[in-house]
Amino acid sequence: MQYREQIVIEKPLQDVVRHFTNPDTYAEWMKGFIKMEPLSGEPGTPGAKTNFVFKMGNREMTMLETILENNLPHSFKVSFEARGVFNIVVSRFEAQSATSTLYINDQDFKFSGFMKIIGWLMPGAFKKQSRKFLEDFKAFVEKQP
Repeated sequence: MQYREQIVIEKPLQDVVRHFTNPDTYAEWMKGFIKMEPLSGEPGTPGAKTNFVFKMGNREMTMLETILENNLPHSFKVSFEARGVFNIVVSRFEAQSATSTLYINDQDFKFSGFMKIIGWLMPGAFKKQSRKFLEDFKAFVEKQP
């Protein structure tokens, strides 16, 4: 399953990217974020691996992030792996003006096992979650001084 979400953030490109790369603020805009645990590699560089832990309903979910490409401030490509899900995310940032940035988020999901059924029955849930992350990130960034 592949799809794209995008949103305009009324802040300059450098401000948007600074907040995107600051793990100290993740809990403020990533619903359910509990913690991240660096596993290997230099954080922010290709090949670095980090576990992200989220609260989803009554349970915790761990996703393994691997950085594939870091071409910030323009693009950032990662993979996420969780039980039954492999996801590649490409985040791109384009200055629209001196004070606004277009954030483009491309998602490519591959499912296995039981998650294959969930992905087929409920593709909208994944798109809705991606959209929510973008909207929450926009709201967070725009309220920063």
